[in-house]
Amino acid sequence: MKSLGLLLGVATVAAALPAGAADIDDPNAMVAVPAPSEKALGYYWSGNVIWAVEQLLGFGLPALLLFTGLSARLRTFSAGIGRGHFYPTLVVYLVVLSVLLFLVELPLSYYVGYAREHAYGLSTQRLTKWTGDQVKSLGVGLVVGALVLWVPYLLLARSPTRWWLWTGALSLPFFALVLLVSPIWVAPLFNKFGPMKNKVLEGEVLATASQAGVEGARVYEVDKSVDTEKVNAYVTGVGNTKRIVVWDTLLRRLKPRQVRFVVGHELGHYVLGHVLTNIFISAALTMLGLYGAHRTADLLLARFGARFGFAQLSDVASLPLLMLLLSVFSLVIGPATLALSRYHEHEADRFALELTRDNHAGASGFVALQQQNLAVPRPGALYKFFRASHPPIGERIDFINQYRPWQTGQPGRYDKHLHR
Repeated sequence: MKSLGLLLGVATVAAALPAGAADIDDPNAMVAVPAPSEKALGYYWSGNVIWAVEQLLGFGLPALLLFTGLSARLRTFSAGIGRGHFYPTLVVYLVVLSVLLFLVELPLSYYVGYAREHAYGLSTQRLTKWTGDQVKSLGVGLVVGALVLWVPYLLLARSPTRWWLWTGALSLPFFALVLLVSPIWVAPLFNKFGPMKNKVLEGEVLATASQAGVEGARVYEVDKSVDTEKVNAYVTGVGNTKRIVVWDTLLRRLKPRQVRFVVGHELGHYVLGHVLTNIFISAALTMLGLYGAHRTADLLLARFGARFGFAQLSDVASLPLLMLLLSVFSLVIGPATLALSRYHEHEADRFALELTRDNHAGASGFVALQQQNLAVPRPGALYKFFRASHPPIGERIDFINQYRPWQTGQPGRYDKHLHR
């Protein structure tokens, strides 16, 4: 909790200096939180509208498939193609439904992912690249669905009262496998990964990782400038797949010390076990959501089954019903999971500060991120409650400006993880 006196002190310095005016060579210099630009405010408000539309579609499209009986007709069509066999019917249904939803959602996807990003100067992506990425995403989803969707439906048929328990339990190794496979097989489908071109900075990044106790990681520079002007970095993988990934846009926009702070933040997630924690929480929430669907679906089928065109959840035509119920669950549980994510991000900021002890690089780096990504530093409470997976940038800069336990000889919370 920040003291009022300290906040007033920071505010006084902030009022006296324009954003980024402090000496970059002084790691203790305060950094002001700049006001959002008009463009950033427009991006923020239009994003809220898009989020609301996406929530309505998440509920409306599955409901439409159910109450029109279209899902049941798609199942009948798929059963004809699959000659009534379980797995072929499931795969054909999955393909037809996925392609249908892809086409229905395509105009919104185009506006959100292409037209709007270009209008706000955040995208450099060619239409052919955007289209190709959309098709690749659809293909990846179909492959994953064909590999795993048969599991819950087989369990629904074999264990109708405990299927949610076994499916939830199996989601744990599935999420772990995704963590292992995605960096190697999925991410390179969309962007080119290669060694960092700036070898001096690469050495500094690896030295920062070594100080954080992360050894054996490889540094990759990903060519994101073909897609976006936004900036990002992340640490992913385990064992031989462990890698530090930095977008080329971030390397162009941030100074080396700011890059090291961002990498320190991402290393914090890795060292503090946030990824592993999220895997277990995701599996637990999956089980809880499936249990809620299990308890609710029978009630809906008893009342609307004739209209839906199926009477049992084990019928593949029930997929939109599961989608609908899980969407409701996600909306209800979303604020809690977002709060946990914001806590993890806050602690990763703390880790980066204790690792680098470079407050100015961290705060000025967030100013650059705010301006480049068109972020609003202090969004409304509803935005934070329902949408924000990260603390508002204004709050992060405030914290970075004031957190300096080493200056008073106090131990850092994560000193035990650091190798100086």
